[in-house]
Amino acid sequence: MAAQRDRTHYLYLAVIGAVLLGITVGFVAPGVAVELKPLGTGFVNLIKMMISPIIFCTIVLGVGSVRKAAKVGAVGGLALGYFLVMSTVALAIGLVVGNLLEPGSGLHLTKEVAEAGAKQADGASESTADFLLGIIPKTLVSAFTEGEVLQTLLVALLAGFALQAMGKAGEPVLRGIGHIQRLVFRILAMIMWAAPVGAFGAIAAVVGATGIDALKSLAVIMIGFYITCALFVFVVLGTLLRLVAGVNILALLKYLGREFLLILSTSSSESALPRLIAKMEHLGVSKPVVGITVPTGYSFNLDGTAIYLTMASLFVAEAMGNPLSLAEQISLLVFMIIASKGAAGVTGAGLATLAGGLQSHRPELVDGVGLIVGIDRFMSEARALTNFAGNAVATVLVGTWTKEIDKARVSEVLAGRVPFDETTLVDDHAPRTEESPLPDQRAEDGEEKARAGV
Repeated sequence: MAAQRDRTHYLYLAVIGAVLLGITVGFVAPGVAVELKPLGTGFVNLIKMMISPIIFCTIVLGVGSVRKAAKVGAVGGLALGYFLVMSTVALAIGLVVGNLLEPGSGLHLTKEVAEAGAKQADGASESTADFLLGIIPKTLVSAFTEGEVLQTLLVALLAGFALQAMGKAGEPVLRGIGHIQRLVFRILAMIMWAAPVGAFGAIAAVVGATGIDALKSLAVIMIGFYITCALFVFVVLGTLLRLVAGVNILALLKYLGREFLLILSTSSSESALPRLIAKMEHLGVSKPVVGITVPTGYSFNLDGTAIYLTMASLFVAEAMGNPLSLAEQISLLVFMIIASKGAAGVTGAGLATLAGGLQSHRPELVDGVGLIVGIDRFMSEARALTNFAGNAVATVLVGTWTKEIDKARVSEVLAGRVPFDETTLVDDHAPRTEESPLPDQRAEDGEEKARAGV
């Protein structure tokens, strides 16, 4: 087993080497580098292909194995309430820093830049009603074929509650889905070996297309954005995690180091979503909490995107010589709280949401979105990393609030004494027999017996 873990260690060293090689190729031969973009796109698409089945299996197993529907509702309600508060905090921090830096002053809008902004805004805006209706899939199966996280979440919750209501009759189905989950994670482990190729193509293409010139004039907002995201993660989330769960943010981030490397190389937090689910369960958070909090967080808890939306809005307004007043900023903040919920954790979604938000709120500023297109790929790195960190912290916090976390195991895992099994991504060393119930059922059976005095 140790030899197999060593091989995955070499895999992530290869990813680091591929990133450095991609940067070199991007500077030395930009024309060739741009043509390598399909390598990065292909790898991210392979990962996204696995997201719907992983979310479905995780949620159905989590919800279906809990006897009381109220527990699932409590977890979901608590998670959504937390996401709303943290998104608002992140948006407010973005506004404060944006006002202090005034990053857009001194830039000029050219015709080409205006056209780029208009292109991003084209069809980007979406009403709240459209967003809510979009959660309902056309058919029961189309949620999987269209790759919509929220649609998969809805179908999985319905299936989980149905199996919950079936009681013992649903247990064979739950066992079958458990086996399918292991199969899906095995496939994901195979796909991960393509990570160095994907990282090389993605980094080479963006360096080749952007070069160094586009970064110079926009360095202020980029650096300011990175610093703001770092402060949010280490100060805001770190303090909350320490006070509520007694967990050190640095220890948690170190535990998720390979996932951060994967996000850095692909610029997509979705590329690490399946691994986050597996790692949070390994950490000691219960299946229902992980199954509901992580997928929901990927659509509703985008802290990095929230910071980006407000800072970028101020940047665009100042660059166009039309700064926002305090009242307009507060109004925009309220609008962005809603708009940010529709931005999935994939590359470019933040830019489209920004354009859609400005188009709905201040149409005359939409052309200015083109100013930020050149560096959006670099800013999306920080967005994705912050979103991922926010969802990892949220899972631990919700687990703590609902008392669905094994704190002793958390300490052991973060101390490195219970290493994560990289070969399967799931703990299947002691598979359940046909007769043995699921862990959550065993626990609840014990509770019922204790109450009955057995």
